[in-house]
Parts: sequence; structure tokens; C-alpha cells
Amino acid sequence: MLITRQHTKVLIVGAGPSGLMMAAQLLRHGVQPIIIDSKQGPTDQSKALAVQARSLEIYRQMGIVDRVLANGKQAGGVVFNQNGKVLAELSLANTGKGETKYPFIHLYQQSKNERLLLDFLTVNCCPVYWDTNLLSVTQTAERAEVQLQSGTETVTLTCDWMVGADGAHSEVRKQLQIPFNGDTYAHEFYLADVELDNQQLTGEQVQLYLSKKGFAGFFPMPEQNCYRVIGNLPEGVEPREDLQIEEVLPHLNSIAEMDMKVVHIKWFTTYRLHHRMADRFRQQRCFLVGDAAHIHSPVGGQGMNTGLQDAYNLAWKLAGVINGQLKEAILETYAAERMPVAKGLLNTTDAVFKVVMSINRLNMLFKKWIMPGLLKFVWSKENLRNVFFRRVSQIFINYRHSAIRLHLSHAKNVKAGDRLPYLKVFDEKKQEETDLHEWCAKPGFTLIVLGKLQEIDLFTLAKWITQNYSANLNFFYLPPSAKNEEVFKTFEIKEGKKKALIIRPDMHIGLINDVVDIGMMDNYLNNVLGLMKTG
Repeated sequence: MLITRQHTKVLIVGAGPSGLMMAAQLLRHGVQPIIIDSKQGPTDQSKALAVQARSLEIYRQMGIVDRVLANGKQAGGVVFNQNGKVLAELSLANTGKGETKYPFIHLYQQSKNERLLLDFLTVNCCPVYWDTNLLSVTQTAERAEVQLQSGTETVTLTCDWMVGADGAHSEVRKQLQIPFNGDTYAHEFYLADVELDNQQLTGEQVQLYLSKKGFAGFFPMPEQNCYRVIGNLPEGVEPREDLQIEEVLPHLNSIAEMDMKVVHIKWFTTYRLHHRMADRFRQQRCFLVGDAAHIHSPVGGQGMNTGLQDAYNLAWKLAGVINGQLKEAILETYAAERMPVAKGLLNTTDAVFKVVMSINRLNMLFKKWIMPGLLKFVWSKENLRNVFFRRVSQIFINYRHSAIRLHLSHAKNVKAGDRLPYLKVFDEKKQEETDLHEWCAKPGFTLIVLGKLQEIDLFTLAKWITQNYSANLNFFYLPPSAKNEEVFKTFEIKEGKKKALIIRPDMHIGLINDVVDIGMMDNYLNNVLGLMKTG
């Protein structure tokens, strides 16, 4: 399919999870992008497997989470093994109960995520232009011009903005000459999607095997008896295109100390792991998201989820600028908010990966004698389990130091910049239970007022919104009641007091104020956030 348009508001290069999420979020906010990819079409060969709670919350906001839940499965737990013996067994069931609607790690292949988002694009009449390569990029202060190779045709396209979501070998990043600093791990790895007939594998738990000979992991997939197997190539086996799984099975069997009975091989490949980060996430009219901006080891299943959140963060800001609702300065907050997240993730996954892969004597002694007890101790403490879940699920990520947050409150537990807590709410008017995240399902910002207001105050608030922010600000009011005590407790609202919250489109809190003051909210929306009035 040939691109016939000569200009687009947004060009997205790359139709992996990050690029597809970027397109889907722009569509939610009323912007129709063009998205291209050099591949011939969607593929079922992908490395990422875990979908974390924060990503599930995004899918819920988009109205497509039910499909994700129905076609995936929860990881029941993680088992650490060494020399044929169980070192530690950690249950993951409801680890994050009360923190999110999805208190688990969900196993749902990257390829399924991509098809889910492709279907969302199809419903919204946004095709992906496959077999389309980026040849060159030139920029001015107002726009970018690109040369594309689409099949046998060369196409010139201008765009107001461009998003590079084209992976670790990003052509966008190369064209912009943005350094991609970091290193490549020394080990060579293999990945196999296989059907196995081994009773030792329950299909519910992630099995990790640590050995002097290397590492192997078995990740249960949603399909019956199917696993994603990851391990390091044994010494003497060189990575090559025609390498077969049979050549690594003896090494895998020795690490796991069991005879792998392979029924069917769906996919087998070799690869190397990197830990790198782009010097900049933005250059003039171009942005980088996902693997184009940062790559790291697969520890903790963070990569794909981080890319989805990159796109989630950038899309509402970019759409707001394009739609004339937000001042262009807000685009500077994308890199300011997401680069620290990427840097922290690189440091954490790198440290854990080195411990897992190290075979020096002290490290092996640590993994055999100290690590099991340490893991069991940590897992026995509810507060430590909670810290683990909040980090792995990515619900802990906050933007407390962002330029577009304003904390005008004595509250210490929840602050402006935090992800809006998942709290159940009883709607006294409708006499039904809902939750704060459900209140933020619509595109745009959400004003939540907690506390008792007089009818005249509610009328004044509604009038202010209608006259100034009718297209951008959704309004919800929650008076105190016995069934909503937990909400008021979480936000540290004392009896007789009130609180105003303005929630960003990505469900992070922009403003918390201990008073409900229209002038102060106007100041935040206009001067801090840069939101234009519609009246």
C-alpha cells in the first residue's frame, strides 16, 4: 500500500508495541497519524512476554483489557533452582492486592500485544504502511521532511512531528546522529518458543535455573504445555542462522538437570543483549520512544512495558499541542519525565543481570547459600513484597519533580506527580461501585473534588468548567460517606476538609490542593500546564 498523502501531522516510524501504542493514543485524542514499518507485516516472533499491571491499566482505559486477560495467563510464581534443587519458591498470586485492579504479572506475548493494538488502529481507520523504509530526515523549526522507500517507490513526505519507535537499531536515531551510549553483554543467548512434555514443569510457575554452566529460564505461555525458554549459548556453540535447538539441548538439560522432551518448536533464535540509552529523547521535531531510546536486559519483564509508557506519556502532550489545546512547551516534559525512568531501569536491570550471570566463586556461593534465605525472608514480609510488586508492575513510577505538577497540600503519602491510586468508590448517587481509574477513562483531564460542597459551589464549579474547559476537563465529585472512608484516608483528608485533584490524561496527578479554589486551579491549568481555555 502506497502512501498518497504529502503531509501528515505525525509520522510514526516503527509498528512494534511502542509505535502502535503511540498511534492508538493519538487516535484516542483525535489525531490521525501515519505509521510505517520496514517489515513485510506483523510477526509472531517477539521476545517480550510479560504485561505488567501499569500496562493493563492503560489497556483498560482504552477499553481493550478484557481481550488481554482472556488470551493470556497469570504467572503463578517464580521458582529458583540450582543443581537440580529448589533454592526458593515465591508465589506471585495477588502480590499487589489493593494496589491495582490487576495485582499480578500477566503473560501475554509481544506479538499478541501488537495484534491487539493493530486491531485498535484498524477500527479507527489507521493503516500501517508495511515494507516502508526511512531513507533520510531533514528538519526545520516548523517541520520535518523524510524520504521513504515504499516497495519500489520513493516517497517524499513532510510532517509536523516525527516519532522514532523503530527499535534498538533505530534509523531515526541514526539519521538524527543521537549517540546510543552503553555496552553489549558478553554472553550469547538463545530463545525458543516450544511445546514440552515434562511433568516437572507445571505450566503455572516461571522456573529459573542457575548454574556454573550458565542460566536457563522457562516461562509458561498461555497455550497448553507451551514455554518460552531463554538461556545462554554453551561454550563452543557459535551463533549462526542455521543453528538448531538440538545443539543446545544437552547444555540446557545439564543446567536444568532434566531431559527436555520437545514436542514442537515454534521459534528458535539467538541474540545478544545490550544496555544502552540515547543521549536525547528529542531533537527538534523528532522524538524517540521504546527501544529506540533505551534497551536493557529482560530482567523483570520491563522493556516492552516501558516503551508502552513512553508512548502513553508523549501522546497526550503531542495531541494537545497539535489540537491547539496545550502550549508547545509541554513537549519538553516528555524527556524530562521519561529519561530518569529509563536510566533507573537500566541501572537496576544491569545490576540484577550481572548477579544472575556471574559464575565467580563468591557469587556462586552467594546464590547457593545466601540468596535463598534472603529471598524467603523478603517474601515473608508483606511490606517488602509490596515494594517488589510496585516496582516490577511499574505503578511506583512518579513524576514528582516534573515541571507540570503542583503540590499544594500537606499530604505526604500521595503527592502531585504520582500515579493516581487505584481506589474503589461507592457512587451514592448511582448506588453502584466504581473506582477512581474508571473516572479517568475518557480522554482529557479529570477534576476530582473530595469533601462536602454546597449546591451553589458545585454549580459555580460546573459553570467555570463549561465556560472555560468544556472540551478538556471532566468533573467528578465525591462527598464524604462511610463507604468511601478509604479514599479520604488515603488522601489524608481530615473531617470537614476538602481536596481538589487534577488528573492528567495518563492518570498521573497534576495538581493536589487542600482547598477547592477556582483561581488556583485556573493558575495551574493555564500557567503551569499550559492548557488553553475553550471559552
